[in-house]
Amino acid sequence: MYQADRFDKDGNKIGTVPLPEALFVDEPNFFAMHQYVKTYLANQRQGNASTKTRAEVRGGGRKPWVQKGTGRARAGTINSPLWRHGGVVFGPKPRNYKMKLPKKVKRLAFKSALTQRAKESAIKVVENITLDKPSTKTIKRILANMTIPDGEHILFLTAESDTNLYKSVRNIEKVNIKPTGELNAYDIIRHTTIIATEDSIRKLEERLSK
Repeated sequence: MYQADRFDKDGNKIGTVPLPEALFVDEPNFFAMHQYVKTYLANQRQGNASTKTRAEVRGGGRKPWVQKGTGRARAGTINSPLWRHGGVVFGPKPRNYKMKLPKKVKRLAFKSALTQRAKESAIKVVENITLDKPSTKTIKRILANMTIPDGEHILFLTAESDTNLYKSVRNIEKVNIKPTGELNAYDIIRHTTIIATEDSIRKLEERLSK
C-alpha cells in the first residue's frame, strides 16, 4: 500500500495518509501509458489543410469561348487545373487523425500513471481548501509551505469544480487545476506532482472501484 504526505489547509505537513489500493496496479504498464499518450495527442489534432478541386471552385458554368475558329486552345471551363485560380489536382483535404483505445487499456494506463507517481512520492494530500474569493497569494503561500521544488509541474485535484480555487490557481506558472471527473492519464503523466484534496481522493476511489 502506498502512503502520501498529508498537509493542512495552510500547506504544513501534519503526517502521512494511506492511499486507497483501488487507485493502483502492482506494476506500472509503460506500454499502456505510451499508447494512451499517443492516442490522446492524435485525437487533439485537426486536419486543416484543404484545397478545392475543379468541382468546388466557383464559376465555370459556361464555356469561355467557342470550340473552333479563335486560334486558341479549346477550353470548356475556367475551373480547369491548367488555369490560374482553377481547381487543384490531388490537393490535400482535411484528414481524420482519430484513434481509439479499449476501455481496459485506458483504465490500465490511468492506474499505471497513478502508481508511478505514488512510487515517486509525488502524490500529496491536502485538507479541503475553501476560498471565499479568488486569491492567488493564498495558493502561492500554501505551495511555498509545502516546499515543492522549483520547476515542478503541479496538478491541483479537486472533488468538484471550484470557481474561486480555479481563478486562484490559473495565474501561477506550471500549476493547473482539474476536478476528479475530468482527470485522465495524460494529465497525471504530464504533471510531476499531484496535490489532491481529501474529497478528491475519495471521489477517485469511487470512480476506480466500479
